[in-house]
This record gives sequence, structure tokens and C-alpha cells, in this order.
Amino acid sequence: MKTRRASSRELDKIDRQILRILQKEARISFVELGERVGLSTSPCMERVKRLEREKFILSYGARLNPHKLHASLLVFVEISLTSKSASIFDDFRKAATKLPHVMECHLVSGDFDYLVKARISEMASYRQLLGDILLKLPGVRESKSYIVMEEIKETLDIPVPEEVIV
Repeated sequence: MKTRRASSRELDKIDRQILRILQKEARISFVELGERVGLSTSPCMERVKRLEREKFILSYGARLNPHKLHASLLVFVEISLTSKSASIFDDFRKAATKLPHVMECHLVSGDFDYLVKARISEMASYRQLLGDILLKLPGVRESKSYIVMEEIKETLDIPVPEEVIV
């Protein structure tokens, strides 16, 4: 009887366990990861490499404390562009990706075009970010800002469903 092995089309229970564990503990050793999912080290390592190759795992990283790095002020900025042309969107996108304080930038549907998430040190820095940088990006017509007073939940974790078929 053949055992069913997860292909690039389907994740099995062990693959999903590996994703859940690595998402929380990226620095775990292959030995410990294997023990926790019921595999020896080599098969565990092979599965992780396959998950990386198939782009289920995009990268590994450290989560830094923004308060220790003078980036405790979190802001969200809605950006509206002057027009809806492809070149305006492209110019904005290229410029926004180069801004170091911008953590996320999303093209969205609704009353504005982009939603920007940024971390900075203080209100004076926010004034500079908005007035001297964001509002001077290509095609920007107007903005609306939200200063975060309290962070209730922030996570990069993506729920791994019980069944994943791609």
C-alpha cells in the first residue's frame, strides 16, 4: 500500500503543522520541528525546503520592537490620486516602495486609492512624512490620516486552514 505524499497541489496535515509552527517559531531547529510533527530530521527538512520552493514560505525574519527603535508612532494614511491612469498608479507605486518608514502600502477599492501604514518616532516626524514626503509623491491629490492611539492587535500570522488545496 502506497502512502499518500503531499504534492505541490495539496498540503497534508504535517505540512500544515509545519507552517503553523514555523510561523510562530521561525528559529526552531529541524530536529525539534521534526519531533513536534512526528518526523525524523531529514524528511522534515525536505518538507520545509519543498514548502519554500513552492512559495508557501516566503521568508524568515525577526520581529523588532518599534518602541526601542524610535518608531512608536503608528499612522495610517489614505491617499487619493489625481487620476486613475495606469501611469499615475505605476509612478506612485514605484515611489512609495522606496520610502523606509512605509511598512505597508495597498491599492484598495473605495473612496481613496491607497492605504499606507507607516511607523515614525513622533508627531513632528509625522508632519514631515505627510507634508514633505507622502503628499509630494507622484499623482497625490489628497490624504486623510489616522494616528493610532492604542495598538490592540498586530500580527503577521496567517491562519493555516485544516485543508489547503492550491
